[in-house]
Amino acid sequence: MTRHLLVFAKGFCMGTADVVPGVSGGTMAFILGIYQRLLEAIRAFDWQLLGHLSRGQIRLAIDRIDLLFLLFLGSGIATAVLFFTRVISLPRLLQTYPEQVYGLFFGLITASVVLLFKSLSQLRFADISTVCIGMVFGWAIVNLVPVDTPQESWFLCLSGAVAICAMILPGISGAFVLLILNKYAFVLDAIGRIDLSVLVPFAFGAIIGLMLFSRILVWLLHHYYKQMVLGIAGVLIGSLWMMWPFQERTYELVRDRPRLIHSVPIWPDELNITVLAAIGWIVAGIAVVLWISAIAGVRRFSAEPEAP
Repeated sequence: MTRHLLVFAKGFCMGTADVVPGVSGGTMAFILGIYQRLLEAIRAFDWQLLGHLSRGQIRLAIDRIDLLFLLFLGSGIATAVLFFTRVISLPRLLQTYPEQVYGLFFGLITASVVLLFKSLSQLRFADISTVCIGMVFGWAIVNLVPVDTPQESWFLCLSGAVAICAMILPGISGAFVLLILNKYAFVLDAIGRIDLSVLVPFAFGAIIGLMLFSRILVWLLHHYYKQMVLGIAGVLIGSLWMMWPFQERTYELVRDRPRLIHSVPIWPDELNITVLAAIGWIVAGIAVVLWISAIAGVRRFSAEPEAP
């Protein structure tokens, strides 16, 4: 039960990250050392699983999809989303104390990247190139601006697939990608109206994207583990452009709520209480990651799968 509660806590961290604009739940899964296990569990939803269910082999089906892990992780994510939207509004805290909140995530990601590099063997020039490619990709994503896009079913399907792929890729926010595709408000309104003409193709695309992309990521981690980790580390470094606590941020009203669409880092003009508080939260984020790595060990922290 202690292990399950730990998974719940990690899910809670992922859900908290999903509430913050520009932060990916996949980033937290990577930081917390459950990334590959999560991908393996998602990938297990296949024809072999259907075969177990059709033959009444429930125990084999449960073991195949790592059901307890998914249940406790999903419960943690749902609890965090509800808690930080209904009880303590994290989006409101972001409007009131953006420097402190982003400072915490900046510290988390920075320390995680450092430990990832420490967990790998000596880097070669080709490895550095992989990191740079990841950095450029991460930076480019967080600096895209919303564009006009069609509302046909085929594009809704594509939007669902792209958004879910971004959600499970560390460093990129699925909600932010939907804003770029100009479909965030459109999909939210469809959910409020229960408009199946929008939700069905979007959900279909998300399911297909999740099934295919999770398999691609697992295959890459199995065959090109070092290069994959270095690429993800680069994406995380690129995403720090948006995580830097001191920014000139541009918001767009979506359903009467401001949503972040563009952000440019700045250097604070003076050393005041806000700056000191942000620095304090950066240090707190670094300390949390170091504490996690001390408990779990750098090997498991570096995204290798935990034992079910």
